[in-house]
Amino acid sequence: MRLKKKVKRLIIGIGILIVIALGVGTYFFLSNREQVSKVKVLKEIKGYGYKLKDNKSKAYKELFEKLEKELSKKEVNEEKYVKLITQMFILDFYSLNEKVAKTDVGGTDFIYPDILENFLDNAEDTIYKYVESDIYNQRKQRLPEVKEITVDQVENDLFEYGDQTDENAYIVEASWNYKNEQDAKGYQDEATLVFIHNGKRLDLVQLEK
Repeated sequence: MRLKKKVKRLIIGIGILIVIALGVGTYFFLSNREQVSKVKVLKEIKGYGYKLKDNKSKAYKELFEKLEKELSKKEVNEEKYVKLITQMFILDFYSLNEKVAKTDVGGTDFIYPDILENFLDNAEDTIYKYVESDIYNQRKQRLPEVKEITVDQVENDLFEYGDQTDENAYIVEASWNYKNEQDAKGYQDEATLVFIHNGKRLDLVQLEK
């Protein structure tokens, strides 16, 4: 009889610990989400939906100003446009040291809407998987920060995605380096990016090494 009572108490104790663990985990998850969502939007490029948030780096803000200037022209130079958003995506997505949590995925402004959810899931399960929370600015983890980006090649080609066909999609070859190569060991430093037309926007639909 005593043994049964001990087992019962043990089960209850384990149950309480599980509830506490779930509660703590949920708290930190929601705190991370809240911290990410607290950033302010400084400006937006109307008609395109690109937003400049106050937590972006100086380099990103400078590129945003160039993009805004190009997209305000009566005739947009699409090659300049795609080069700018390539640099902005790489700078924002691969600079992990600027992120406050694994859910703070960069570069989402440039993603084709139909693949955004899958893109976020993949990012959080791969490159962002081990990004520690920094909501209290106490993180000691060393993470990579993109320094310079080179757009090596831009060409037009037909690209099919699902039932979408873009005869003038942009295939971009790019490479980059990091401010501290020791922090960037094992991280990607080149990619092929495919952008397709979505109205007057160009959206990233494919990212490959």
